[in-house]
Amino acid sequence: MNLENRNMKKTMHLIGVIMLIPVIAFSQAPENWFNLAFDTDSVYGAETNKAYDLLKGKEAKPVVVAVIDSGVDEDHEDLVNVMWVNPGETINSGRDDDNNKYVDDINGWNFIGGADGNVDKDNLEVTRLYRMYEEKFKDVKNPTTLGSKEKMEYARYLKVKKDTKNGRENALKNLDRYQQQKENIMNGLKDLEKMVGSEPLNLQKLEAIETEGNSSLALVINIAKNGIESEEEEEVTVDYIRDAVTEGLGGALDYFDTQANYHYNKDFNPRPIVGDDYSDPYQRDYGNNEYEGPDAFHGTHVAGIIAAERGNDLGIDGVANHAKIMTVRAVPDGDERDKDVAAAIIYAVDNGASIINMSFGKGYSWNKDIVDEAVKYAAKNDVLLVHAAGNSAQNNDDTDNFPNDTYDKSCWLFCKKNANDNWIEVGALSYVYNENLPASFSNYGKNEVDLFAPGVAIYSTTPDNEYQNAQGTSMASPVVAGVSALLRSYFPELTAKQVKEILMESSTKIDMEVKKPGTQDLVPFSSLSVSGGTVNAYEAVKLAMETKGKKKTKKGA
Repeated sequence: MNLENRNMKKTMHLIGVIMLIPVIAFSQAPENWFNLAFDTDSVYGAETNKAYDLLKGKEAKPVVVAVIDSGVDEDHEDLVNVMWVNPGETINSGRDDDNNKYVDDINGWNFIGGADGNVDKDNLEVTRLYRMYEEKFKDVKNPTTLGSKEKMEYARYLKVKKDTKNGRENALKNLDRYQQQKENIMNGLKDLEKMVGSEPLNLQKLEAIETEGNSSLALVINIAKNGIESEEEEEVTVDYIRDAVTEGLGGALDYFDTQANYHYNKDFNPRPIVGDDYSDPYQRDYGNNEYEGPDAFHGTHVAGIIAAERGNDLGIDGVANHAKIMTVRAVPDGDERDKDVAAAIIYAVDNGASIINMSFGKGYSWNKDIVDEAVKYAAKNDVLLVHAAGNSAQNNDDTDNFPNDTYDKSCWLFCKKNANDNWIEVGALSYVYNENLPASFSNYGKNEVDLFAPGVAIYSTTPDNEYQNAQGTSMASPVVAGVSALLRSYFPELTAKQVKEILMESSTKIDMEVKKPGTQDLVPFSSLSVSGGTVNAYEAVKLAMETKGKKKTKKGA
């Protein structure tokens, strides 16, 4: 699952000098900028609001968008009226009323839960592969005696073993580092409080404090100065600093604790909670209807970007005003499993989704063939898949990122890759108009990433009727899913392939040099994706009006 930084409080910026995970100031971004237009607002939003001006008076039909994610708060004030409701199910009947093998799947389904609870944290896929291969190869003394196929597996075993162990060791080191950092900062805060009490501190007063011989106090002073400068505060108090540090350090400690004890821990395996036969990748009748799950922050944020109710004077306006959100939970705190992803795609297709948003990804795949078959099934049923490119600042042309839009035929020397024309891969865009336009964390690829969309400082719905900023290609993907839903609702005769073609052709081409994500190298923005552009709903609607649809629609559909 892709990790995005959450802007939980502005005071997070106070700890910017000690955090390994970058914190981005969101205050400069225009509100709801992902819906805005460059010609009026100087940001490369999706021009959603302009698109609706073109569509005034045109009839639209509801479109179901499946959100395969960590779960969605279906009762959120800005989502409750846009949730998909299964027409064949009776609420809380305790029966499978529509005979689709899922009991009481009113708003969707949860493939990582069972009779006794729900999976929260899980391994990364590399850890699961290490555990599997170790059972097979741990007693091998002489790998030269293995057959050719087993030698390839053994080589992979050595790689995943190394990656898993290195990941856990690094997490434990960072965990220890932050625990020591916390102790130092708390000591510095005590010293500062003894000196100034509750007195407000400005830059001048902070500069005057003598810190020689007291490294803990010096660190706290630097944190306070950083907070004043980054947040444009005039003054801070010791309590203000303490709150920011506690929150920030708590987030860092939780992050590395999760990596060490769950993500990279091969002795941890939560799968028995689900109760399925994990060895059967074609099993579909498992899970439960608790589709909000233990932590629905990510999925709820994604759902709001796509379809938060427009014009209701609450929170935000989503991109699509006729979308119905189907929630399909398959993404834990860790890497999603291929079996669950395949089952989730097939569930969404069978239950009427026209678009599926997938804001997740990983560097290893357990059973890619199963996901490929589900993708082909979606294509056969004219369902569009929209996927986040990932947040590792990597070139997806050269580095594995799963799931993806290609499948490999079995071969020995030359493998022909077959691209799926119902798949859109999305990179993340910032709100700034300069060389930092592509988000610094975003994956890219001239062949593997189709286009970019807003993905930094995205304000959207979060559980319990809250709203927060988040960033990531996870936020860019639902912008594109929302624009796709807009097109399919107003132009239902368009096929999934045509919608993709329209989005690619109508994307705003940006003729400027930008920093290649993760580097200081300047490259043409056009070199970072297939289209060389960013999604534009207004231009997409204009092009859709000129496009003859190929899909036959049923009366009353």
